[in-house]
Amino acid sequence: MVQKYNILGAQVGSHYLAMGILGTLFGTAYAFSGGSKKTPATPPINASSSDEADFIKKFMEQAEAEQKKSEAKH
Repeated sequence: MVQKYNILGAQVGSHYLAMGILGTLFGTAYAFSGGSKKTPATPPINASSSDEADFIKKFMEQAEAEQKKSEAKH
């Protein structure tokens, strides 16, 4: 047997009220936490030449690829 409440002239079951409250609670928490993960911003590359900047970018890409590989193994 379900407890029913009269809300704006309609009979609403207590289980629907509970689901609405929990959905609102967790939905609001999710929205205020930023939603999904954002990629972290990398600091600016202060290179003295374009060759050095290219080297740093390639090195960072290789390091990220190795990190993803090691995370996939675990």
